[in-house]
Amino acid sequence: MSPRWEPNPDLRRGRTVVYTLYAHLVFTPKYRRGPFTDEILVRCEEVMRVVCADFGAELTEFNGETDHVHLLVHYPPKVALSRLVGSLKGVSARRLRQEFPDHIRRYLWGDHFWSPSYFAASAGGAPLNVIKEYIENQKRPG
Repeated sequence: MSPRWEPNPDLRRGRTVVYTLYAHLVFTPKYRRGPFTDEILVRCEEVMRVVCADFGAELTEFNGETDHVHLLVHYPPKVALSRLVGSLKGVSARRLRQEFPDHIRRYLWGDHFWSPSYFAASAGGAPLNVIKEYIENQKRPG
């Protein structure tokens, strides 16, 4: 069988699309305060996995330090990344404040948990120079 037709677990299929979209996301709490403990990071990951599943996405990797979290999300093309980010931040903020109120109040005040900004980068696949070369070398009809 041709390698071209071998199953690729990274490729997902929709009714009219084959895709592999990954985003590397980084969220920081308001004022870059450090509210995260191991217990809070574990719970944050659980909450974010559920939110991703609700969007038809998969949280493939999660980790963090005291003052930020990193996510690697595999998401379908029908999902607007900004909407997914809004849900991830909104739901996790609400749940973490409910479940760890005393601890979080020591680091954050007001109604805010996450900073309004975030980092997002596409991830996975071939490097850009390889893709550019591939496109340049297509056999254009004469």
